[in-house]
Amino acid sequence: MIAALALLDGRIDYTDKLVEIVYQCQMGGACDVSCKVNRDLDPLEVMLELRAKCVEDGQVLPAHMVMIESLRSDDNVLGELKAERGKWAEDLDVKDITKEKADVLYFAGCRYSFDQDLWKIARDTIALLKMAGVDVGISGKEEACCGGRAFEIGYRGEFTKYAEHSIETWNASDVRTVVTSCSDCYGAFKFHYPRIGKKMNFEVLHITEYLDRLIKEGRLKPTKKVPLQVTYHDPCHLGRLSEPYIPWEGVERKVLGQVVIKDPPKEYRRGTNGIYEPPRDLLRSIHGLELVEMERIKEYAWCCGAGGGVKEAYPEFAQWTADERIEEAKATGAEALVTACPWCERSFRDALEHNGAKIKLYDIVELLLEAL
Repeated sequence: MIAALALLDGRIDYTDKLVEIVYQCQMGGACDVSCKVNRDLDPLEVMLELRAKCVEDGQVLPAHMVMIESLRSDDNVLGELKAERGKWAEDLDVKDITKEKADVLYFAGCRYSFDQDLWKIARDTIALLKMAGVDVGISGKEEACCGGRAFEIGYRGEFTKYAEHSIETWNASDVRTVVTSCSDCYGAFKFHYPRIGKKMNFEVLHITEYLDRLIKEGRLKPTKKVPLQVTYHDPCHLGRLSEPYIPWEGVERKVLGQVVIKDPPKEYRRGTNGIYEPPRDLLRSIHGLELVEMERIKEYAWCCGAGGGVKEAYPEFAQWTADERIEEAKATGAEALVTACPWCERSFRDALEHNGAKIKLYDIVELLLEAL
């Protein structure tokens, strides 16, 4: 934040080290939550604005440019062909909302659409929804990136384009609910999309919220025993970064010439209202499964390492971050680490392959399907 102010005041200029500092942040929001314990600061907002300024001033990373060129040409940040986007759902008996109406749209997101190691989780999700009698559809190859990753690395124009496209498409299709398994997408839908000012005529839910609702309504009944001790990793974008956007209009005033107050008071994003209980309730609904918690959980959870474009630009730092979280999971004595985000799972899979740690890895959907 000091560097950002100095840059705006013209007291410093860009250097390679400054650019490295800006882009090595994983944008997980942990510092943002911690700062708000004692004072109302918005360091994450400062970082997002600083990245946007870096892009505007041409201070960009080659790895991020590869992501953006892929987004511009093929509507995803993974360097994959757009025509391959719907292959994860081949042979599934599921509606295509570009051809027929459905009450619920399942949004897979880039990672589930193109990471073949994770296709099974997306397919399992459709199976669970159909078991519950949900009128579900997908967009298949017509689905496009949520734009959230572009926003995080500073490309505001690309983000706005994809956000507007998604909102207009879903409003026109008359879907009542948009459900996604991707925490990054969910965070974008809940916080960043409302900021562009477009009316959203649909409810947005993460798959853990929706499945928890279906269980509590009696539409899914996990009866089989799954004897396993697990620990749950809170994805940043499902936890502290998933709080809805609350607009504020007012003025800033200084008290005693130094203490800034907002009039009227602003409701800050503190991370405490993230999606924490639905995934835990899902795990608790499975007979025989025991949940043990890590030291850092909920709004204080440690990032998986995949966020903010760091995994693409600084893979060794992302690897170190994932290793730290895996060690914390192992310290609980749990047999398995469970998460609810494909980016987290990809990061943990890569880390486990690299470090050889002996702990199983599951998506929460896999365990629930096993219990039905």
